[in-house]
Amino acid sequence: MHYNGDNQYYDHHRQPAPMAPQYPVPPSGGQNNRGGMFALGILVGVIIMTLVGSIAYVGTRLYRIAGDRAQEANADGEEAGLTGDATLEKLEALEDIVEEYYYKDEDIDTDKMVEGMYAGVIDSLGDPYSVYYTEEEWQDMIADTEGIYYGIGAYVSLDIATGFAKISGVIAGTPAEEAGLRENDVLYMVDGELTQGLELTQVTAMIKGEEGTTVHLTIYRDGEDDYLEMDVVRRKIESPTVSYEMLDDDIGYIQITEFDEVTADQFTEALAVVKGSGARGLVLDLRSNPGGSLPVVVDIARQILPEGLIVYTEDKYGKREEYTCDGRNELKIPLVVLINGNSASASEILAGAIKDYGKGTLIGTTTFGKGIVQRVLPLTDGTALKLTISAYYTPKGNNIHGIGIDPDIECEFDADAYYDEGVDNQLDRAVEEIEKMLR
Repeated sequence: MHYNGDNQYYDHHRQPAPMAPQYPVPPSGGQNNRGGMFALGILVGVIIMTLVGSIAYVGTRLYRIAGDRAQEANADGEEAGLTGDATLEKLEALEDIVEEYYYKDEDIDTDKMVEGMYAGVIDSLGDPYSVYYTEEEWQDMIADTEGIYYGIGAYVSLDIATGFAKISGVIAGTPAEEAGLRENDVLYMVDGELTQGLELTQVTAMIKGEEGTTVHLTIYRDGEDDYLEMDVVRRKIESPTVSYEMLDDDIGYIQITEFDEVTADQFTEALAVVKGSGARGLVLDLRSNPGGSLPVVVDIARQILPEGLIVYTEDKYGKREEYTCDGRNELKIPLVVLINGNSASASEILAGAIKDYGKGTLIGTTTFGKGIVQRVLPLTDGTALKLTISAYYTPKGNNIHGIGIDPDIECEFDADAYYDEGVDNQLDRAVEEIEKMLR
């Protein structure tokens, strides 16, 4: 699969600046020793004084070499942008200083430094959704959208409030389900490394690996007294993006877990099967769907909505791009859409359009609230850039960024009933609502 500049995504792959941890630190054991702590305080003081002295010395040299070069370049009228002479002079000075003073056992990886510099340029935008991908990260991204990878079979997103990664969904029949992972489990550590402050691509790269190898997860789960430690064996995961079945009373059920390249065809097949089975109503499950491709969600919306606008975008210049539906395939049976706080981006486009047209009833909890658009731009050296390029709006002109979409019927998920008794209270509520419509 090859991506070009026209591909736009509504997924979320990065986090804002990390906040202070909201979860307890694992106990270290041992009793409090005031004498030891006092001695430690003295030692830390000595270290800090030494460190401050070193910073003062190197800082002075840095100012003399890097600062003076940059100031001289600016004084000569040279360009001060990213590729200007002043910037290049300063980068050269920084490289010299690192090579001369930086202490480490192994050699400095200059390629890694360069990649970090590229990533830092995009990170400086302060946009958690704009990302620079190395060649390896980009290939992993492509594999993900094709729906096949080696890992544990869990969807991972970010807890905006804390900066930690968390489980946003678990694929049935995978190592993640077999290990007992649950939605909203916080990935406190992966193989002993804290996830707070890491980019989502970094966390997923740590979880993925060769088939048959093991990843150790330290999980924080609300309601548990201590962390849960899990060893999960990686396997080949073929991620189905659409599943379906017929419920009682001729009610069809379709779940979309994400919007990948294969999703539109899978949804078309699922909808045809439930209709062909005599479905008198449909439950569309978008819970914990993190988003995906714009063309895919538009194709799916065209199989549900009446004639009219599906979504429109506006860029920094006010240029508007509209995506419409001809209404030829409008769904004619009662529809209920399940949503929750992990339903994001493309999921919100579909749910928002359905709500604006009054085409179905939304049940669950308020969605994530991501109303901006990213475009993926592959570069000639095998790397890629995902950049926020516009905001999107529902048919009625609503931008839900940072707000989300409220359900028509509020219904909190009962996790205890689901995991202890196998009862999905939100799905049961959706069925009840369709039965009311049919009566």
